[in-house]
Amino acid sequence: MEKLTILWQSTALANFEGAQLVMMAVGLLLLYLAIVRKYEPLLLLPIGFGAILTNIPLAGFSEPGGLLYYVYEVGIETGVFPLLIFMGVGALTDFGALIANPRMLLLGAAAQFGIFATLFGAILLNLVPGFEFSLKDASAIAIIGGADGPTAIFLASKLAPELLGAIAVAAYSYMALVPIIQPPIMKALTSQAEREIQMEQLRTVSKREKILFPLAVLLLTILFLPTATPLVGMFCLGNLMRECGVVDRLSKTAQNELINIVTIFLGLAVGSKLSADKFLTLETLGILGLGAIAFAIGTAAGVLMAKLMNHLSGGKVNPLIGAAGVSAVPMAARVVNKVGLEANPHNFLLMHAMGPNVAGVLGSAVAAGILLALVG
Repeated sequence: MEKLTILWQSTALANFEGAQLVMMAVGLLLLYLAIVRKYEPLLLLPIGFGAILTNIPLAGFSEPGGLLYYVYEVGIETGVFPLLIFMGVGALTDFGALIANPRMLLLGAAAQFGIFATLFGAILLNLVPGFEFSLKDASAIAIIGGADGPTAIFLASKLAPELLGAIAVAAYSYMALVPIIQPPIMKALTSQAEREIQMEQLRTVSKREKILFPLAVLLLTILFLPTATPLVGMFCLGNLMRECGVVDRLSKTAQNELINIVTIFLGLAVGSKLSADKFLTLETLGILGLGAIAFAIGTAAGVLMAKLMNHLSGGKVNPLIGAAGVSAVPMAARVVNKVGLEANPHNFLLMHAMGPNVAGVLGSAVAAGILLALVG
């Protein structure tokens, strides 16, 4: 009888807690969103599966000696995985649209307003009983407004590692929901006539300009915001490999094999932080709510800045492209193009929207550097 008791106690069934079952259900929900709804499947699928693994009793996946423990320690705790992802994203990014129209940097910068607005929102949330966000916590939460998953993970790992799971899930969830969240905001802030504006074709950008651009961006970052150089530097390295034309093998590896491998482990590592004791808290609900507000404010700020640019240019800028200032590349640009086509079947805004879209990637990295410099 004693042996049967020992055998029963060694099973997961005897050790499951209600909270663990809830978190496994959350993992299954993420898998559903990834597989059925196709929302950010490359990340939500490993994150969801990691959430299931880490909540299995007695398995020890996230405890010292477990696979997910070491994946997190090596890749997230050190900040290596987000930096490698940034290098891959840089290798995938064409800066031609931004170089052809440098004013789009303003839209990428304006969309980051959601980050700093949410920083104050997180601090004010401390007035509500049950919330105790430090300045570092608030800074890590605020970066969700940049709609850049690797940046959010990088900053959270530095400032608030205990909140990393909730911040990462919020960041990638809202990135996945770009086609649902952004259009109502875009339409509410623009008129039919503004949405119908057709923009002039962009000029052709030379190879020399594309090679010099990442070097110039890196130099400016080194001089004025060195805390942002880990993210911006890896991004510029990947882009330089793409544009120089002499290391095609390295560029293709960064774009495919490397970024895919890192994405698998990054997702599992984030999922390992979705344990019941860390995720099922009042603070998590606050993070999810603030993330939604940050994303909405960032979208609205980008559109309003584009409206101002349209007014100053005499009606030559379609305000919709401001929504692409958040760094959800290339989904935000595609949403802008879709809404533009709905207003005017001859209105093709994709290339114009890619300018503020890639500017948003740089903007979120710069915002992370500013927050690190101020509170890190």
